Amino acid sequence: MAHEQPEEDVFREFLVAVLLHNEAVADRLGLQPIDVAAAVLLETRGPLSVGRLSEELGLPSASTTRLIDRLERAGYARRVRDERDRRKVTVELAEGGLDDYEAACEASRRHLYAISPHYEPEQVPLLLGMFDRIAQAYRAAAKELRASSS
Repeated sequence: MAHEQPEEDVFREFLVAVLLHNEAVADRLGLQPIDVAAAVLLETRGPLSVGRLSEELGLPSASTTRLIDRLERAGYARRVRDERDRRKVTVELAEGGLDDYEAACEASRRHLYAISPHYEPEQVPLLLGMFDRIAQAYRAAAKELRASSS
């Protein structure tokens, strides 16, 4: 029988596993982990202004500019200037932008699918709600950390 871990340790192990997976995916794509996070945000939220992307990632504008440069060089995203106000720039995924990401995540999908028999279909909304609340909590904590260190 597997050794029972305290809840806090289980959650920390979960976080480490997610971080390591993101690092492995980033390595496979030739990107940095924050670049992968930016690309996923662009996929899930659609095009974002440079300022909004900077805010979402908690990065200074210069770091966000370098991140966008890397995504453009790698073919994952592109800058689009506003037709009316050329000073406004939006960042969007390039056509087929996350195809390589999807391929890199094939192993994780296969392993996650293998655990699905352990859960009933009616449990899925509960789990998704929990993931949403955890994401919100970590975003708030990251914002606090960045605000207190500036």
